[in-house]
Amino acid sequence: MEDSHYDEFGNYIGPALSDSDQEEEEEEDEQQQQHDDDEDMQDADGPGVGYAAADEDAEPGTAIVLAEDKKYYPTAEETYGAETETLVMEEDAQPLEVPIIAPVVSKRLEKLLDVPLATHYSNEFLATLSTNPELIRNVAIVGALHHGKTTLMDMLVEQTHDVHSLGIRTNGQQLRFTDTRVDEQARGISIKAMPMSLVLEGGTGKSFLVNLIDCPGHVNFNDEVTAAMRLADGILLVVDVLEGVGAATERAIQQAVAEGLAITLIISKMDRLITELKLPPVDAYHKIAFTIEEVNTVIRTATGTPTNGAVANGVAKSSSTPLLDPVQGNVAFASCAYGYGFTLKSFAQLYKGVCGDDPQDVLLIDEFAKRLWGDVWYYPEERVFRRKPPQLGADRSFVTFILDPLYKLTATVIGEHPKTIEKVLGDQFGVYLKSSSYSQDVKPLLKQVCSKVFGSATGLVDMLVQHIPSSKAATASKVSRLYTGPQDPSSANQVIQFMTGCSRTGPLIMHVAKLFPKNDCSSFDAYGRIFSGTLRPGDEVRVLGENYTPDDDEDSGDAVVSNVWLYQARYRVPMSKVTAGNLVLVEGLDTLITKTATVVGRYLDEEVHVFRPLRFQTRSVMKIATEPLQPSELPKMVEGLRKINKRCGCHGCWSSVRQRVWPRLIFQAAGLYCA
Repeated sequence: MEDSHYDEFGNYIGPALSDSDQEEEEEEDEQQQQHDDDEDMQDADGPGVGYAAADEDAEPGTAIVLAEDKKYYPTAEETYGAETETLVMEEDAQPLEVPIIAPVVSKRLEKLLDVPLATHYSNEFLATLSTNPELIRNVAIVGALHHGKTTLMDMLVEQTHDVHSLGIRTNGQQLRFTDTRVDEQARGISIKAMPMSLVLEGGTGKSFLVNLIDCPGHVNFNDEVTAAMRLADGILLVVDVLEGVGAATERAIQQAVAEGLAITLIISKMDRLITELKLPPVDAYHKIAFTIEEVNTVIRTATGTPTNGAVANGVAKSSSTPLLDPVQGNVAFASCAYGYGFTLKSFAQLYKGVCGDDPQDVLLIDEFAKRLWGDVWYYPEERVFRRKPPQLGADRSFVTFILDPLYKLTATVIGEHPKTIEKVLGDQFGVYLKSSSYSQDVKPLLKQVCSKVFGSATGLVDMLVQHIPSSKAATASKVSRLYTGPQDPSSANQVIQFMTGCSRTGPLIMHVAKLFPKNDCSSFDAYGRIFSGTLRPGDEVRVLGENYTPDDDEDSGDAVVSNVWLYQARYRVPMSKVTAGNLVLVEGLDTLITKTATVVGRYLDEEVHVFRPLRFQTRSVMKIATEPLQPSELPKMVEGLRKINKRCGCHGCWSSVRQRVWPRLIFQAAGLYCA
């Protein structure tokens, strides 16, 4: 360009320029400005910074690095290592209510009590009864699903505990005290057997320690029934009067006969005959009698007794197997949801004093109770009982003296005005309630009325005490069936003598038949029966596995007893010592036990054999293949399967882990186990 186009100050004064010339000048100015910025940055950072060698022969600081390729900070891989996982989250991607690092939440699989429930007896009295095996009864409560086993336990818990002190029951819902697991409460069924040691009072006022085991009724959990029967001396068979005898009831009877256990029966849900079926009292009697005969038929079949065998005094003539007969006292009637249960004798006690105080009018309770069942009729004019009805269509004595008052009491509470209810209870039953009680709903009111009229379940306790042998009396037969060692009491080995005599001064011998997990499932507590000796916390013991023999002691180990408890479902009673004849929960033995074990004193010199393993009535027929999503979590899965194998009773629950095959296979009795 010519110099005349610019003035002395450098301003352009020439002719107008085209657009292309103006753009070229702007580009030249931008390039010059970028070059000046790069030089300033090199001066500030020092030599070589901002440049990368184009090749190995280039001199440092001669290669130009673009601005977008510059690296100002080290990467997370360079700072923390190559194995570090980097997560890039956008702003506000996580809510403010959610912590960045969530705290560890411990899952509670069981609903346990932090504070034991207050009982109507002291723990010292409980411990005193536990030292006398003649006052101990070990009973397994068995029956079909939803026949009222857990409700029966609730009735006994309410009669021995102050359940309202902790507000356990709300809105009139079922207590389900022995359903401690969360999934049991959600499903409404019992999944695992749950023991409770209760002090129950009989009709004479004498107290007994009754170890009750509430067994599940679903056929998938029959292994729990097997373990409970191994520890018990008798069963309390619960049968719904409406549903009668089913497959689960038949199996329970067969197992009891195979184990040689005494059988007692309770006809449950008597209220359903009145409120649901609305049967007349005469038809209700025939329904009850038919249910009892169904149970006796199954007993005859299980023992090989002819079905048409005659019965005399509750025993089949062709067999020594005891059959069930209300006259003999081994059958009880109950409506546990409304808080009452009775036998013929306990119901006859309600009529005591009705006939008068004269010697000739005094009612003989035992004789009266024998005439309250069967084809027996009452002649009111002559005040005598006969086997022939006074007239056609006359009611039997069971209907006249038991069902008619029961029907009248229920119908009055359900359908009459509160003033009428108050008058009937006072005049005919001698029961007086608070005025506020009559404002309750029908079900709570009927339960309160029945509890006042019939009292506690003393008749049920008398039945268990009379027809189930004591722990001391049943130990000899239990040892003869289960102990694998020599049975000759005259031998030099005195272990068999101490066990058959249920001696608390002999050497410690205990049979563990079940494991209960802790609430966090970190370990297990062993539940078993002491056949001889005394067990205390801190004792050093030797645990003998199922495969132990005196010639091969590989399956054995030493352990120290940490704690000893009496199990009470949702809480535990710590004991300073537990003697022979008791069912006890022990801590510190689980690492050496797979399913069952024999526990003896560590320094026992005499030769000891083990008790027989459990004989299950079911097989594992369902197979599931499982493997972890992350292979690194395989040890966790294997440890979990080991705990499941300890918890579940069926053999073959988890056989593939021992064989080290892939994927792992889980075998179970049915689908509900794996649900």
